[in-house]
Amino acid sequence: MKQVTINNKHITLIVLDYGAIIQKLLVKDKQGSPTNVVVGYNFPNKYLTDPYYLGACIGRYAGRISNSGFKIDREQFHLSSENGVHLHGGKDCLSRKYWKIEEVHKGEEPFVKLSCFSKHLEEGYPGNIKVTVTYKLVKNNLYITHEATTDRATVLNLTNHSYFKFDDELVVDDYELQMNCPEKLETYDNLLPTGALSSVQGTEYDFLKQRRIGSTRLDTPFSIDLSKEKAASVHSKKTGISMEVFTNQPALVVYTPLGFPAICFETQNYPDAPNHEHFPLSTVRPGETYKNISLFKFDLVP
Repeated sequence: MKQVTINNKHITLIVLDYGAIIQKLLVKDKQGSPTNVVVGYNFPNKYLTDPYYLGACIGRYAGRISNSGFKIDREQFHLSSENGVHLHGGKDCLSRKYWKIEEVHKGEEPFVKLSCFSKHLEEGYPGNIKVTVTYKLVKNNLYITHEATTDRATVLNLTNHSYFKFDDELVVDDYELQMNCPEKLETYDNLLPTGALSSVQGTEYDFLKQRRIGSTRLDTPFSIDLSKEKAASVHSKKTGISMEVFTNQPALVVYTPLGFPAICFETQNYPDAPNHEHFPLSTVRPGETYKNISLFKFDLVP
């Protein structure tokens, strides 16, 4: 397993070639001390059996797909699944592969670019695809750019699965969260979307104005208000560290796991979009380039 470190005077980023995983991301707290703001393992081999997708590139399709598959151009494709639910690209997914380190740049705006190949009908998906992810540091910003091309029509939905932790508290209750997400996707008990969206106003999912997370626990897909520049922000008063999330994607899946204190912001398309015609299009065809550009901006707030 290979490890790459890039840094500027604001941020240090450590990436693994396995799963294109963000192992560590260090920013400075209000005392000026470097603080790792992502949950991860110190020993890289621990990621080989990690059930949480810590820091990994998720694909070919982030989130859940129903009915063990989908249709493209009237042709049915069957995906590997458990109880009819396909999750995060299946067992042989992008987060379980060794990626090639394509380029490392150590200049004023350092970046590392990794690539991965997924063959036709791997996990049931059509098309031979090449995927790249680029992690770039610009001042106090982390840019994550996922790109992919295919040789036949397929579906794609890539994201990063970092769990953010901004202090040493045992819960995230005191994090201040704000999301420009006026609607959430309604889901069944197995977290598959029903196809309906509902307003968050007046519900426990209403973070249109900044407030404490409190006792709310999330494993929830939200629809982003694309007229707003920012998708979300989160802040720890204890360390002063704040993070803003920007993306060109239509949805934000926010996850606060039960097993440890952290919050995950998955910038992506709607889960199960291939099976809901009124959801944003997830099909990519030959000659097109899939692109997910997301920005995580760090700052100190009193």
